Amino acid sequence: MAVADFAFPLDRPRPCGGYWPSHWPAECGGNRRQKAAVGRLDARSGTAAVTTRSTGRWDVMVVTREPGEWYVGGTMPAFTGPPPHGWVERFDPVTLEALAVSPALPCGDHVWCGAILVHRNGCVYSVNGSYLHRLDPIDLHIESERALVDCSHNGLLALSDGTLVTKDLRLEGQGPTTVSRFDPETLEPVGDPIVLPEGSMGRIAADVDPFGVEHVYVPGAEHLLRLRVEPAGLVLDDFQPRYRTPASEQGLAWDACLSGDAVWVMDNGDVPSVRHIHTTFPNGRFDDPPFLSWRQPVPWRGPQRLLRAGADGKVREVAPFGTPGGGIIAPPVVVPERRIAIAWDSVNGGLAGVAIDEMEVRWQLDVRPSMQPVVFPDSGELVTNDFCDGVDWLVVVDVETGELLDRVDTGSRIANGMFLTAGLERDVYYCSTLTLARVAWR
Repeated sequence: MAVADFAFPLDRPRPCGGYWPSHWPAECGGNRRQKAAVGRLDARSGTAAVTTRSTGRWDVMVVTREPGEWYVGGTMPAFTGPPPHGWVERFDPVTLEALAVSPALPCGDHVWCGAILVHRNGCVYSVNGSYLHRLDPIDLHIESERALVDCSHNGLLALSDGTLVTKDLRLEGQGPTTVSRFDPETLEPVGDPIVLPEGSMGRIAADVDPFGVEHVYVPGAEHLLRLRVEPAGLVLDDFQPRYRTPASEQGLAWDACLSGDAVWVMDNGDVPSVRHIHTTFPNGRFDDPPFLSWRQPVPWRGPQRLLRAGADGKVREVAPFGTPGGGIIAPPVVVPERRIAIAWDSVNGGLAGVAIDEMEVRWQLDVRPSMQPVVFPDSGELVTNDFCDGVDWLVVVDVETGELLDRVDTGSRIANGMFLTAGLERDVYYCSTLTLARVAWR
């Protein structure tokens, strides 16, 4: 495997060809999960205005198609009571009011954050629980429906040929994960599903290497796994760096970020609330719901780690805070233009900037993030959350120095690990349980 395999391009100028040509058609802005926005935020020179809408639902992520066409998707926080369902909504990008709402989308009674995307064919796709749906982009009626493996699914990508890839979510000891690929027009399988040698919790990432070979990256329970995309199906290859052992004092990895010359993850992700949701069946359904909070003490002693897997398969690590029992519910951010990676500890608190060449901590900030952030590389700004005293604040941080540039009350009183999405007008969309918000700087 040549080192050039890991010269990962940027999502912004080189997005995957499977998507509608908008700036944010999928979670994290693209298949490499770099979470990088077009343009500048310049929060320091502006004043933030917040629009907040109470939705009563579990809002997961926002994506966009044509100018003015914005979509939010998610599930219902129905851990008990009436059966849950998924949903997608087209909304006004300024007022946040609903313009069209999908029918209730079957989810196999699983309660978990799925994903939505806007395909190059113009349709909106949703994976939620154990179902995949194709929706009309205007009125969001169901065009096609496909039942998946009977388990909650985590993440949905469109590959360069337009085919769709998704996977189920399995914690350690729950058996192997299944990765499935589908035709976007018919939702018929493309090849046989591939059953991995271990379970996987985090979402998938993908990239086409300089030789034209497309790969899908899957964070397993012990290894970072890579699948080669072939016309007839997916094939597990020999890139399988180990990032933990079953006997280690560390938890499982969330999603991978493909950036610079490495695959990046953070471990310690199967915190007690995640374990509760995925050790019941259907996932997240209880007769007597337990206390679900990512602030609970974790069942391991290891500190929160940021891990870097290079082209040679070797894994380098840094524990920015060193505090025992670290934990997160979202993956890292890497900004190769600024030579900085951003890591955090949601359980104990703390945000850190790490020099990606030396793997050394450059700065730390006393905030408590939990979300999938957004970065503005051109202006060197990171946007994430800080859950403090029952308020979920949005904070803007200088990625090179760690300076806190702004702090905004989102109006949300519940924080989780959902997605931030960059707008095109110095704005950011915020998703959490019960709340959708837009923060714009002027």
